Amino acid sequence: MGAKTALLAFADGDLRPALYGATRSELSETETLVRQIHPGRVVEPFDESTLFNDVYPPDDITYATKLAGAELYCDRRLALDRPSELPEHLREAGAGRRIIMHGMHSVVDWLSFAVWEDGSLIRSLSLSPDGGIREYIGKPYDFELPYWAGEHPVEPVPGWADQAPYPLPFHPLALGEQALRALFGFVVEGHAESDDIDAEAFHLHGFRVTDPSGEEQAAREAAYAQARRAMGAPRRFRLGPDGAMHEVSLESS
Repeated sequence: MGAKTALLAFADGDLRPALYGATRSELSETETLVRQIHPGRVVEPFDESTLFNDVYPPDDITYATKLAGAELYCDRRLALDRPSELPEHLREAGAGRRIIMHGMHSVVDWLSFAVWEDGSLIRSLSLSPDGGIREYIGKPYDFELPYWAGEHPVEPVPGWADQAPYPLPFHPLALGEQALRALFGFVVEGHAESDDIDAEAFHLHGFRVTDPSGEEQAAREAAYAQARRAMGAPRRFRLGPDGAMHEVSLESS
């Protein structure tokens, strides 16, 4: 799985009908919304894209659109590891509406999604195999139940000896795709269904959004550097004739 998402939406109820009937929004009104969710930041029009291409944009980039009854944002800064810590200005922006968050990252098998109704957090889930369950608030949705019931266990990867059982009862990205379809009406991997939103045809305006002080960028680079140090030296493995994975030199072809 290689799925990554970073989504936040405000909607007057179920988001999916607004996405199904989406039309191209005006650049100026979309820019105004982006400035509201990123107060104090420098916001500059960047480019145009689609939901299929930029559901997980690069650093400092926001893709957004304004729809009838909803607004949708793609931005790494808006998908939180602990959704309950959603900043106050974002809760205010969604006051009286449904707020929906969805984040996935395939490198660490992380999933986070949450829904607020009229200011109240009714469901939040954030988990990964290394970090465990970071947040579990509210009653699970129906689409979650088969996963918590153990109907979708993670099978061992062929070729790797002495594998410990997967530390969660399901793969976070597998549940993440179900959450994405249930809450946003599309998936980024797997088989598309006939009533899914056509993410390739869904237009987004892009903006470069930066911290004029440089503090946000510096903190992010420091976090990246720390993560690279924690990863250690790269290693390379190859499937052997015995059906097992064996480590080989990085120079081997």
